[in-house]
Amino acid sequence: MPLKNKKAGNFTEWYLELVESAELMDYSPIQGCMTIRPRAYAVWEAYQALLNAKMNADAVSNAYFPMFIPESFLTKEAAHFEGFAPEVAWVTQGGNEELAEKLAVRPTSETIMYHHFAKWIHSWRDLPLKVNQWCNVIRWDTKTLKPFLRTREFLWQEGHTAHATEKDADEMTLRALHWYRDLCENYLALPVLMGRKSESEKFPGALYTTTIEALMPDGKALQCGTSHQLGQNFAKMFEVKFKDQNEGQTYAWQTSWGTSTRLLGALFMTHSDDKGLVLPPRIAPLHVVIVPIAKEQADRDMVMGAAKRVRDALSEAKLSVHVDDRSERSPGYKFNEWELKGIPVRIEIGMRDLAEQAVTVVRRDSGAKESLPESQLALKVPAMLEDIQKSLLDKATAFLKANLRPASNLTDLTKTLEDGKGFVFSPWCGDPRCEEAIKEETGATIRLIPFEDAPNGGCVMCGKASQRTAFFARSY
Repeated sequence: MPLKNKKAGNFTEWYLELVESAELMDYSPIQGCMTIRPRAYAVWEAYQALLNAKMNADAVSNAYFPMFIPESFLTKEAAHFEGFAPEVAWVTQGGNEELAEKLAVRPTSETIMYHHFAKWIHSWRDLPLKVNQWCNVIRWDTKTLKPFLRTREFLWQEGHTAHATEKDADEMTLRALHWYRDLCENYLALPVLMGRKSESEKFPGALYTTTIEALMPDGKALQCGTSHQLGQNFAKMFEVKFKDQNEGQTYAWQTSWGTSTRLLGALFMTHSDDKGLVLPPRIAPLHVVIVPIAKEQADRDMVMGAAKRVRDALSEAKLSVHVDDRSERSPGYKFNEWELKGIPVRIEIGMRDLAEQAVTVVRRDSGAKESLPESQLALKVPAMLEDIQKSLLDKATAFLKANLRPASNLTDLTKTLEDGKGFVFSPWCGDPRCEEAIKEETGATIRLIPFEDAPNGGCVMCGKASQRTAFFARSY
C-alpha cells in the first residue's frame, strides 16, 4: 500500500496523503482544526518526556493556567496585543448572558501568567521563578492551513520565567533554545540553524527573539522553536517586581519560550518516503515489529514460539516490541502496513529462518535486509537502531548544507530563491525598510540572524554597509 503521490512529485499532496494514510491525524468538522491520532500523539508524548526531563533538571515546574484571558489583560501591552489581535478568537457570551468583558481564547499566556507572577513574587528569594505549561492554543489563522504545520488549534508548551537580573534572563533565553536544538537534532534527527529574529519578526513585546529554523524537503523553512528575552516590559505592565537585597523595589527580567506540534509535521515531512512514515528510533513509540510467517498450524506454533522469545529478548534490551500475530492478514500486507506506519525495524520469522536459528531483519529507512542469529539480536538490533538514527540525521544535514547559498545582490537573491530554494544568506544593513522591500520582491522573510556574525559587503538591497548577515527563505 505505497502512497499514490510521490514525495519528489506533488509534495503537498504527498504530505496530506501521508499524514492521513499513516493514521497520524484526521480532519475535524471545524475548519482549520484536526484530530491528532494515537500514533502521532505518542510521538508528542515522547517529546514531552524528553523536554520535561531537561526542564526538571533546571528546576522548571509544570503548571496550568486558564485558557480564557480578559481583553483588558491583552491590551495592557500595546505591541503584544497588536501582534496577536488579528488571530484572537473571542468569547462574548456565556450561556444566555452577554459577557461584560470579552474573553480571548488563549493565543499565548504571558498576560494571564504574569498576573499571577505579580502575586507570587515578593522578594529576591522568590527568584528565579520558572514555570511551564503544556496546553492548547487558538490562533484564528487565515493563511494556508496544513495539518500539524499550521492549524487554528495546536498543542504546545510555553515556558515562562522571572529573574533578578538581565544576565540571568539572557542565559535562560539561550538555555531553552539549546534544549530545543538538542531535541531536534539528537532525537528528531532534524538539523536546525540557530540565531536571532529581526526586529520585525520578533515576538510582540520582547526585547529580542531567538529561533531555531529547519529546512523542509520542498525547500521551505520551518520555525521549530523560539525563545524570547522579554526584558522588564511585561513586568512593568503587570507589576512583577520584588524587594532586592538592598530593600529596594526592582522589576523582574522575564523570558518565555515554546515549541509546538508543528515539530511533528517537520518530523513527518523530513524523513518519510513514498512507502509512508519514517520515524527516528529515539522518538519512535514502537521500535520493532515482529512478523511470524507460517502456513500450517504446526509451523505456526513453532514460529510463534520463536517470535515470543525474540520479543522477550528485545524487551529486556529496553526496546518497544510488537508481535503481529494476525492470522487474517498475509505477510505481504503486514510488511506494507508497517512500512506505512514507520516502524524502524521489522523482523520476519519463518520456517527457513528457524532452520538456520536466525531471523530476517529489515531496516525501515533503507529497506536493507540481513539474516541475524537469534542469539545476537539483543546486541545487534539496538546498534542497528542507533545507526538508523545517525543515518537519518546525516541525510537531513547533507540536504540542509546543500541548500545554504550566498547572494550578494537582489538579483542573485531572487534568482537563488527561485532556482535553488532553501536558505540564502546575504549582507543586510539592518534597515526594516530594506527587509520589507526584499519580502515584497521575493516572498522571502529573514528567518534568522546568526549569533556569530561577520557581515561582509554591502546590503543586498540598498548597497549600504551591512551590519549583519541575514538568512532569507520562503517559509511555512
